[in-house]
Amino acid sequence: AALLLTLQVRLVMKAHSFIRENVPRVLSSVKDKSGIVHIPRISQYLYFLFAPTLIYRDNYPRNPTIRWGYVATKFAQVLGSLFYAYYIFVRLCIPQFRNSSQETFNLRGLVLCIFNSILPGVLILFLVFFAFLHCWLNAFAEMLRFADRMFYK
Repeated sequence: AALLLTLQVRLVMKAHSFIRENVPRVLSSVKDKSGIVHIPRISQYLYFLFAPTLIYRDNYPRNPTIRWGYVATKFAQVLGSLFYAYYIFVRLCIPQFRNSSQETFNLRGLVLCIFNSILPGVLILFLVFFAFLHCWLNAFAEMLRFADRMFYK
């Protein structure tokens, strides 16, 4: 459900950017009464839907070739990050809560459990950031030959 919601928010943001960039262009050509209306092609819109950007442009800077070794490295880093996050979760988080479930409930035990899970939780958040925002987006940018890799700005 969270993944579906995330994808829907991304599509709404992309649709907003597309409309915001193209409606003024169409309205100005109608106001000028010129016969030429610059409407983007379907291929430009489809490329924008899959490109790792939220700002619509008719043309993006493109690399001449796809470096498949780079793509494989980025996907391997995503898999490595997922396995490492799983290892951290299984070794550091689950034992804390498994031990607390066998004891009677007390506030002290709950607070200790939470504080013992803060560091592993932060490590998992860093891994998710690295896996998605760095590796995943760079892999898809490379496959689309998208040259503008300023994801962090």
